[in-house]
Amino acid sequence: MEEPFDDDCFAIRQAARYVSQIYDRHLASVGLTITQFSLLGRLKRTGPMTMKQLAEAMRMQRTTLVRTIQPLRRSGLLLSEAHGPDARALSVTLTPEGEARLEAGRKHWHAAQAEFEHSFGGQRAQALRGELFAITGHL
Repeated sequence: MEEPFDDDCFAIRQAARYVSQIYDRHLASVGLTITQFSLLGRLKRTGPMTMKQLAEAMRMQRTTLVRTIQPLRRSGLLLSEAHGPDARALSVTLTPEGEARLEAGRKHWHAAQAEFEHSFGGQRAQALRGELFAITGHL
């Protein structure tokens, strides 16, 4: 059996859970998870996207994306409606309430970012981001 230190997947997933907990703790005060915050931010930057486009952009499976979007729709932060002639193709749009929640979360996101960079080091965090984006070849 391989040593745990040789398991890249385990190390990456463990680190991702650890970092997500930092961000989730900070964003909890505005009622968002880091995944929800990132999704709202993506829609703010790009405008409406189909579920397929959003899943690809977020590197998420569509079923996971649906579970992430449902509470945001119920809270009025997102709107999803049929896109084009195919009623099965949904377009997801950020609502004004979603924009306001995203804006309210920004200071908490910055606090989480600062906490992580303080504990890990700003230059190391920047280098790590570069390496992680290189893995997916996608921002």
